[in-house]
Amino acid sequence: MHSYLEFEKPVADLEGRIHELRSMAQEDKNVDLKSEISRLEEKSKVMLADLYKKLQPWEKTLVARHPDRPHFVDYQQAMIEDFTPLAGDRFFGEDHALFAGFGRFEGQSVAVIGQEKGHDTKSRLKHNFGMVRPEGYRKAIRIMELADRFKIPVLSMIDTAGAYPGLGAEARGQAEAIARSTEKCLKISVPLVSVILGEGGSGGAIAIATANKVLMLEHAIYSVISPEAGASILWRDSTRAKDVATAMKITAQDLMELGIIDSIIPEPVGGAHRDRKTVFDATREAIRTALAEFDGVNDGEIRRLRRDKFLAMGRNLS
Repeated sequence: MHSYLEFEKPVADLEGRIHELRSMAQEDKNVDLKSEISRLEEKSKVMLADLYKKLQPWEKTLVARHPDRPHFVDYQQAMIEDFTPLAGDRFFGEDHALFAGFGRFEGQSVAVIGQEKGHDTKSRLKHNFGMVRPEGYRKAIRIMELADRFKIPVLSMIDTAGAYPGLGAEARGQAEAIARSTEKCLKISVPLVSVILGEGGSGGAIAIATANKVLMLEHAIYSVISPEAGASILWRDSTRAKDVATAMKITAQDLMELGIIDSIIPEPVGGAHRDRKTVFDATREAIRTALAEFDGVNDGEIRRLRRDKFLAMGRNLS
């Protein structure tokens, strides 16, 4: 059984009935419920597909935050071979919210940077719910510098509600660390490809996503602030998050139209958590295509293309 979101209640009821019928069939072998189960399964598939064809921005936000949605570690294990994480920023310590290291993507050496939220209470606390501290961004800078020195492409995977806003993080230079990481993304002379896996929140996301190519999963979100925080600022009422989610245009489809991202990676019907292999394969294909665009492109051109991409944002909007 899946974990269901609020708007998925009709599907939850139907799949619950299917589960009951299967249990009945197992308990009494003389009862033939195959045709009824098949009919309900087909009805459930159609209902789920109809729901996901017309998701609103707030509903996409809920899907992006789904507790069963695959995170960085899942993608890394599925796509990156021989991954060797490196720890520490050489200034303060290790930040478990951000992984960084080297591995192989389809035989090609890559530097990999990714934010990890965790899957259960213990791992979420360890990874600070994916909210990176200054030492995490300084670790990312260290890995990007190494990748640039040895001419290795960089792949970053983003999944965070935002950088950690705690007192200790601010005291250790959170804003400066984010700015330096963003600057490093712009300066490196190797291709940088970023993938928004779930949430791409604020400077905490852009710090490792100022890339040549920004890819985004179909039901992910990418915004300057979370809908709840935006509603609290605008109306002092976080319950108006739905209104803010719509107004900010945080979905992959909106951002593609605005020229903020470069490609949308399709998800299985019902979200990435319902068919991990399919979404891993689609993500692998999208990364392969993005990296291939830079074959034979010289260092200066890679930097220029990245710089021009961000300078052009917003210029052609009416």
